[in-house]
Amino acid sequence: MHLHPEHSEKHFTASDTVRDVVVGMSDGLTVPFALAAGISGAIAVSHLVVTAGLAEIAAGSIAMGLGGYLAGRSESEHYASERRREESEVKSVPDVEAREVEQIFEGYGLTSEESAPVVQGLRRRPQAWVDFMMRFELGIGSVRIQPEVVDSKSSDPSPGS
Repeated sequence: MHLHPEHSEKHFTASDTVRDVVVGMSDGLTVPFALAAGISGAIAVSHLVVTAGLAEIAAGSIAMGLGGYLAGRSESEHYASERRREESEVKSVPDVEAREVEQIFEGYGLTSEESAPVVQGLRRRPQAWVDFMMRFELGIGSVRIQPEVVDSKSSDPSPGS
């Protein structure tokens, strides 16, 4: 949402993907070449070197894919767990959570009096309050939650819901 429709900002949002591609490519190319170089020094039959290189590419792809899946699932589970905790805290200890919001704004140089209207606004919007605490208290941005990670007892964990 833009406050000024005539001023549109386009930001690069695929930094995680670029990081994964760079790491994957460097690992995915380095290991097969190193394996092929090592085997070619020990074995004179070129088709065995090529076969070993292809086998390493296949095994590496499976390992990288599985590692990426497990890392993503772990991140989703962590996000869902922390979100449930924040939802519980907003309901059970709202005054403590309100003070935490004030402390966050104090870090930006605002006084309690200056942040009070925002705190009151967040109290009226529990989901927005949880979103705020996730991002500014815990430093956890939105995460694409896999449906099987979220149990039916919690509310929709996606931001803005």
